[in-house]
Order: sequence, then C-alpha cells, then structure tokens
Amino acid sequence: MDTDKKLSGISWQDFKALPLTEKGAYFDGTPPHTLIAQQFSRKKIRDLCALATRIKRINKRREGANFLKTLLCDKRAMLYFAQPSSRTYLSFNAACQILGLDTMDVRDSSTSSEVKGESPEDSVRTFSSYADMIIMRHPKGGFAERVAWMMAHTKREIPILNAGSGADQHPTQALLDIYTLKRSFEKIGGVDGKNIVFVGDLARGRTVRSLAWLLTLYDDVTLYFVAPESLQIGRDILDLLDAAGTRYVVTDDFAAVMPDADAIYMTRIQDEWDLRGESSSIDTSSFRIGAEHMAVIKDSAVIMHPLPRRQEISTEIDNDPHAVYWRQMRNGMWIRAALILTTFGRQDEVNQYYDDYKPEP
Repeated sequence: MDTDKKLSGISWQDFKALPLTEKGAYFDGTPPHTLIAQQFSRKKIRDLCALATRIKRINKRREGANFLKTLLCDKRAMLYFAQPSSRTYLSFNAACQILGLDTMDVRDSSTSSEVKGESPEDSVRTFSSYADMIIMRHPKGGFAERVAWMMAHTKREIPILNAGSGADQHPTQALLDIYTLKRSFEKIGGVDGKNIVFVGDLARGRTVRSLAWLLTLYDDVTLYFVAPESLQIGRDILDLLDAAGTRYVVTDDFAAVMPDADAIYMTRIQDEWDLRGESSSIDTSSFRIGAEHMAVIKDSAVIMHPLPRRQEISTEIDNDPHAVYWRQMRNGMWIRAALILTTFGRQDEVNQYYDDYKPEP
C-alpha cells in the first residue's frame, strides 16, 4: 500500500470520488485512521489478532492487568456516539479501560451544542481540543471519512476510529468477526477454504458489507448471501467481490446451503432504515435458525451474529457449542484494544512483555 498518500494533500471532492479500494491508502499516515474495511491487509489483520490474544492473556493476571493500564495512561479518547449503541460503545469503552486510556463521551447529539445549531463538524473540532483520539458512530454514511479528511486540514490532527457509519461501513465489527472466525477455525486450517453464509437483511447490514470485503483477503473462500429479494446484498458489494476474484452465491434458499456452511452469520432486519415501514411486509420465517437445525449443520460449524437479535436465532441454542455470538461480542473488546494500542504505536511494549513473561493461554 502506498503510504505516501496524505489526506492533507487531496481535496474533499477528489477524495470522496475515489473507489473504496483506493481510499485505504490515505489512512495509514501519522496519525493512522480506521475508517473502512478496505484499508486492511491480511498481514495487518494477522498482527492485530495476535496482539489481541496477547492482551487477553496478559490481562488474566493482576500484574499483567496493571501493566496494561500503564500503556495509554497519558492519552484521552472521546467516544462520540450520535447513533444508539450498547455493544460497540461498551466494547470500546472497556478496551480503553484495559489500556488505562481515559474516556469522555457524547452519546446523544441533544446533549451537545448541536442543539444550538453547531455543525457536527464543529462538534468534532471541539472534541479534538480535549482528546487524543475520537471514536465515533454516526447515522450519516461517509461522515467518519469526512471528519478524518477535515482533521487532516487542521493544526491538531488526531486519529478517527469509525465505530459505524450509516449503512456503509463498520470496520471494527468486521475485525472482531474475523478474529472470531480465526479463533474458531485455528485447529482446522484457519479461514482459508471455508464457506461463510450470510443470512437476513444484507441490503442494509453494514457489518456484512465490511466483513465480506475482509474475507476477500483469504484463499478459496466462498460467500453465500441468503436473503429475501428485497433484502439481498447490493450490487456494489458483488462488484467488489468480482474484482477480487472471490466466489459467491446469491440465493433465498437457506435450507439448501445450511449443511455446507462452516460459519453462519445471522443478521436482524434493519428496520430503522425503513422509509414507510416496508420491512413489516417481508416474510422472514425461512431465514431463522433454531435447535431443529443443529443436527443439519457441520459439527465444526459456528453460528455468529453482530447482535442485537430478534427472532432470527432461537434462544434455545445459546448454549450450544455451535453458537459463538456471545464469545464474538467479547472478542470485540480484545481486538479493539489491539487496534487502539496499534493506533498509538504502543504495540511493541505488549509484545516485549509477553515474550518476557509468557502468560498462560
């Protein structure tokens, strides 16, 4: 990746017009931003996942936990969540606490000066006066990119971490999903060669959009997109998969692909994006998984979900060995801690500590 490209050296209109696969080259500067799935290479993912596991193991012992809390005690993070969130917010907040990173937050625009007419951009400029990093979730697609570009044209550029941007991208969710897949398959060849089945609202599910791209980095992977026609994956994502040479199948027959799945990634109906309540008229009864399906899927298959869920996964299988969605959620804390630490360039301190003390798995 060309790391000489700088956000400060390109106009917003020119940057906005770039294909996603070209934008990533602009986010590796100093400071690095995390904005889209397309900025990650397989090596970066491997390094982040290895660091996440080391942080997790070090944190198991009191002396290790105390060491981790010293790493970023000189930094502050602003959690700017202008869109409702519980898991992503708590995951990032917990990751910051593990690393000793002080946090501030705005979780509702009505509690900020935006109610007085201040623009969201000016709000972010204000936050940057007090924080060393902004972790943001916003209902407007592309807003995190806009903010990163804006910060690059100020005298105090700080890293922006995209915690969800409209219906477009959720890169850190994709990272925790990949981490969960790698951990689930580490004894059976890793992610390479696996069949990953996405089910539900794929048209508006930003987690699927980001994860589908990261999976193009793995060899011999086949993606299955299973949804009613009106909720099926967008042509823009399929075009990216075509360009990457990744195999995929688009279907509405969940029962037919279930036995071949190595991972089943369930999603809920994203009716918060409805314009006129149109989701209520869609029959999703055949896009659910329950106890009766456990005998159909592979013994090694895993069931995932970005949560929250509705009726698409029965609570009867919550304790089934196939169900990894609660572990998947906890994995978010570790991979986000690894990402934050890497953003500040402090990962070598963890690696050195781990090599010196070799914590138990």
